[in-house]
Amino acid sequence: MSVRCTASVLEAQDDMAAIGEAGDGAEAVRLTRELQPDVVLMDVRMPGVDGIEATGRIVTQCPEAKVLILTTFDLDEYAFAGLRAGASGFLLKNALPEELLAAIRCVAAGDAVVAPRITRLLLENFAHQLPAGSGSEVREDHRLDRITAREREVLTQVGLGLSNSEIAEVLHLAEATVKTHISRILFKLRLRDRVQAVILAYETRLVEPG
Repeated sequence: MSVRCTASVLEAQDDMAAIGEAGDGAEAVRLTRELQPDVVLMDVRMPGVDGIEATGRIVTQCPEAKVLILTTFDLDEYAFAGLRAGASGFLLKNALPEELLAAIRCVAAGDAVVAPRITRLLLENFAHQLPAGSGSEVREDHRLDRITAREREVLTQVGLGLSNSEIAEVLHLAEATVKTHISRILFKLRLRDRVQAVILAYETRLVEPG
């Protein structure tokens, strides 16, 4: 999907507008600071400052702006790094217009756009980038001390790539209860969204790749 095509799709919506276009990462950061957009569509491969570095700067300097990584998903080695840099998800470059619009609205509302199972696949493909260690190290990660035993169970299932309804079935909970647990997990662990929750589950070895 070209930038021009993306802009025309956005301009056709009553609740959206394309307010800026950048040719490289540095310009993307500058325009984000100046224009304060709700959502930034970020290509990882750009001249100068790449999309990963630009994403990290935007998340730090403009925390209200949400970033969507644009990727081919052909085992794109940059996509995982982009998520770790603070992106709220990723979108295929050949996404249909309606998929693009749904993703933007989802991220603008504060949610992640990466389907749980796709997130799991992405993380497992780049498990070598995660810290080395074994499952026994989970008890030593003090970040997990902030959540209850039940919340840890829910976080484990999130890391395994299960949807809310699937987690509810596995743990014999109401789906609304699962949503409440996930909201509390994000708050207690200071995570932006579900994507970061999955990454944390892998980083702490709560879930083992593969």
